[in-house]
Amino acid sequence: MSEPAADAETFLAATDTIAALRPELSMLEAGILAGLHLGLAADSRSFARIFGVEHALVLRAVEGLAGEALLTVTARDGRTQRTRYATSPAGAAVLTALAA
Repeated sequence: MSEPAADAETFLAATDTIAALRPELSMLEAGILAGLHLGLAADSRSFARIFGVEHALVLRAVEGLAGEALLTVTARDGRTQRTRYATSPAGAAVLTALAA
């Protein structure tokens, strides 16, 4: 049996922890990393839909995280711009602090 999706409190705590660890990140960027870590969303469209954020803003944040080498873009749909992503080694190092 799989675990239930994280609740809002868990997501917000993870986002705050990431933001504290990497103060140069926006709260949206920290939220994308938290959502990926918690298994809530691994693509830009899903994150935008789940959290009620404009897809264009999520795409910009994903590009920022890729530029910081915290995410790796794994696929992009040319028509919808849905961008799938995974943590990079540097991003995984940030997320290991959440498990501690």
